[in-house]
Amino acid sequence: MKLKLFILKVNKYMNEVFCCVMRGLIRKKGRSLLTIIGIAIGVTAVIIISNISQCGAVAVSSELDSLGVGGLSVSLDNTNADSDAVLSDNELNIIKTSSYVEKAMPLIFQTATVNSRGENTQALLWGIDQNAKEVISLKLMYGRLINKGDIATNARVCLVDESFAKENFGYSNIVGRKITALCSGNYENFEVIGVIKTGSGLLQNMMGNYIPTFMYLSYTTMQELYDMSDFHRIAVKISDGAEPDIVGEKLVKALSTETGFQDSYIVESMAKQKEGLSQLMNIVTMILSAVGGVSLFVASLSIMNVMLVSVGEKKREIGIKKAIGACRGDILKEFLIEAFILTMSGSILGVILGIVISFIGAFMLGISIIIRYDIIAFTVIFALFTGIVFGIYPANKASKLKPVDALRGE
Repeated sequence: MKLKLFILKVNKYMNEVFCCVMRGLIRKKGRSLLTIIGIAIGVTAVIIISNISQCGAVAVSSELDSLGVGGLSVSLDNTNADSDAVLSDNELNIIKTSSYVEKAMPLIFQTATVNSRGENTQALLWGIDQNAKEVISLKLMYGRLINKGDIATNARVCLVDESFAKENFGYSNIVGRKITALCSGNYENFEVIGVIKTGSGLLQNMMGNYIPTFMYLSYTTMQELYDMSDFHRIAVKISDGAEPDIVGEKLVKALSTETGFQDSYIVESMAKQKEGLSQLMNIVTMILSAVGGVSLFVASLSIMNVMLVSVGEKKREIGIKKAIGACRGDILKEFLIEAFILTMSGSILGVILGIVISFIGAFMLGISIIIRYDIIAFTVIFALFTGIVFGIYPANKASKLKPVDALRGE
């Protein structure tokens, strides 16, 4: 019964303090609103910056996945390779027989000038086989992919990405259209059999002048056009649960044993490189968020300024409260609650604005967005912490006022 009465008294006391604080804030609503907006802008800036950075990280990761960096890449060690060592069908078959390998595919790449409807475009030609969908995650939008028949007949067919189709033809589905490419000094005609969307497409849309158009042919066609019998690389998709480093060592050992060429092959763990890049992007995200946090820190200083002014305006009120029995703790709580309300209101408004603006921006760019709730939580906690810290000095100053001096306005 006593505990219940105590709780009721505490609730009544806190309600009175809260109502007193709210009356003061409403009385000076213009100043309170500006302070809340300042906090909101700081929180919004941090959230938008973190979401932009996260979108960039996801886009880069998606683009890298589309190029096959989710697995392993086998190539010749140019510094140590035997002059007779090559990557050919023999090495491809050795890799495919490994129990840790799910799929393996030859890769040949060359730059070329592609002409369509009188427009020249720099393109990166990729020689692939029928396993491209699984190994380098090609996402087919229209038509079909390279098949065994195309590889067996060295067919003059190709796949192009959606950005190339839209840029050169004005629409996406260009299956059946003809494209001319300058390969080894000769012009070759290719029929478009499929349109693909590599990765998120974001990097190519935003950096089209720097990232070339991708065009995919059968690897046998590439070998015929460029008069070669080997491959530049072999892309490997390892089995689920397999450790990339261990599989890489086993592949190098198997290749060296079967071919007799020692120290001629290297296996790069593209997954590890992707992980390192992801960590780098996370660091960039944190740095950019910290830059946005500076604005939040500056906004928190306004709380101290507002509350110092409030102390000066409330001196007589504080004097009356102390004269009728209010203790130092009561005054201290009142001002700290005021700082908390201002900061929390600004934080909530900033979170709402940050998320809404992020979604609007993502919608306009046509990309998906991943909200970093951990950064949002950290931002709100940081805002509350700085707001209360900067509110302590004015609150402490108000609580130390003597009733007589406060009533005199001194």
